[in-house]
Amino acid sequence: MDPTHAHELIEGERERIKELLTYSAAERAADLEAAADARISVSDSATPLAQELLDDAVAEQLSARLAALDRASERLRAGTYGVSLRSGRPIPDERLEADPAAELLVDEVG
Repeated sequence: MDPTHAHELIEGERERIKELLTYSAAERAADLEAAADARISVSDSATPLAQELLDDAVAEQLSARLAALDRASERLRAGTYGVSLRSGRPIPDERLEADPAAELLVDEVG
């Protein structure tokens, strides 16, 4: 894959994930504010906790995605982008288009 195009894919995905993180944080703040303002009965007290756990999981996954994109940027700078970390075989451009942070071939995932 052309390094310039790879850089554009990685940065585009990074911006998308940052926007999702910002949106997620804003939604979480709104949820916490609404829960604090609401008069929640004892039977409803698990709802805010469940939402908080879900919000935490989403934020964790988005942060992990950013870390994967950082690693992809490092591989691009090092000249090893598009090569499987496990086998050393080239990752098809179609896979990199779909997932610019791909580190493995499809048959190596799992």
